[in-house]
Amino acid sequence: MPGGLRTDLYELNMAVSYLRRGMDGEATFSLYVRDMPKERGFLVASGLEDCLRFLEGFSFEDDELDHLGRIGFDDRARDDLRGLRFEGEVWAVPEGRIVHANEPILEVTAPIAVAQLVETVLLNQVTLHTTIASKAARYVIAAERRTMVDFSFRRTHGIEAARAAARASAIAGFGATSNVEAARELGLDVAGTMAHSFVAAFDDERNAFRAFAEDHPGKTTFLVDTYDTIEGVRHAIEVFKEVAPGGEIGVRLDSGNLDELSREARRMLDHAGLADARIFASGGLDESEVDDLVRSGAPVDAFGVGTQLGVSADAPYVDTVYKLVEFAGRPVLKLSSAKATAPGRKQVWRGPKEDVLGLRDEAAPGPNHEPLLEPVMRAGRRLVDPPTIADMRARFERDLAALPHKAARLARPEHVVAHRTEALATLTAETTEAARRRLRSSD
Repeated sequence: MPGGLRTDLYELNMAVSYLRRGMDGEATFSLYVRDMPKERGFLVASGLEDCLRFLEGFSFEDDELDHLGRIGFDDRARDDLRGLRFEGEVWAVPEGRIVHANEPILEVTAPIAVAQLVETVLLNQVTLHTTIASKAARYVIAAERRTMVDFSFRRTHGIEAARAAARASAIAGFGATSNVEAARELGLDVAGTMAHSFVAAFDDERNAFRAFAEDHPGKTTFLVDTYDTIEGVRHAIEVFKEVAPGGEIGVRLDSGNLDELSREARRMLDHAGLADARIFASGGLDESEVDDLVRSGAPVDAFGVGTQLGVSADAPYVDTVYKLVEFAGRPVLKLSSAKATAPGRKQVWRGPKEDVLGLRDEAAPGPNHEPLLEPVMRAGRRLVDPPTIADMRARFERDLAALPHKAARLARPEHVVAHRTEALATLTAETTEAARRRLRSSD
């Protein structure tokens, strides 16, 4: 799908000026998270596939160019933009891997006008997907292998964000999503029960349960808190025994004291000989509440989470930036207070004890250091097939197992700081001095 207008106006303003002046040198931009959210000890890289799909289709269609004419771009500007395509290269951290502040998630190299124009979408996609994947990872840690289900579709900021939530949560280890279309597209398991409206539509709660069990015998989970939760569990037991659906059975608790209610529901189900019946909990849970239930020993088998996951309520964004680090073979940087950048094309190595940030053409700092950034696109075409959800989940699980315990904590985590190589430190000092010399000479 063409995407020339999927950008901010200032990107177009800059690109037109570059093109008009023949500035077609290669530029490398580095996309990374500048500062970590306070309650995040790590992030999960996500969104790369959507970025690559956008880059492969990047162009300006005639109707888009016509629109630019209507908002003030002259014929010369539109002619310069007409033939642009993304024919550059991308190095990136594979999706599912854990990353930290100031570690490049991807680096783009292309003629500067094109590299500038794609900034907005790349930031948009990496920010959204990484934010939600990182939130989902916290739920997975809290749940301690209990099943997690994405219920966020109705709460996300748009349909595309709902798809991103289904995908990102699956990468982090969620077992299913309620989003039927996302499940179909991505090959995920789909899960869902019933709403309170279904129960209220019948003249008796047992009649609602009976109808549902008859119509959906393969997976029969009753929402039991429409009127009185304990009475709802009792009615559920009656219908389970009467109808005897052949598949999975369970009850869903969506309000009240979930610890106490789950214990009583478990006691009642077991006493009725329904030890295989699962207890599913939902109702606006954040990861700390899931953690509390798990640590208290509440007999909850699965959790459904929606709002808190879909908008990453406690940290609704990550501070991603896209900064020029090299142009026409010359390293460049930014010296702004608290926003300084490091020059040059980068690599991040993950070692047994620390992450190391250096220059791409450096040798690894040690024999057991693994490079995180890989070439994924060259000449505007991707180099490898898209990974499966299982591939990305396996990457996450490996990285999480190796993550320092203090960084994985849900509360007051300690942030991992990547150490810079001597070569990067030297280049940064030299580039800083060169920039200051240019500044002094212009006074």
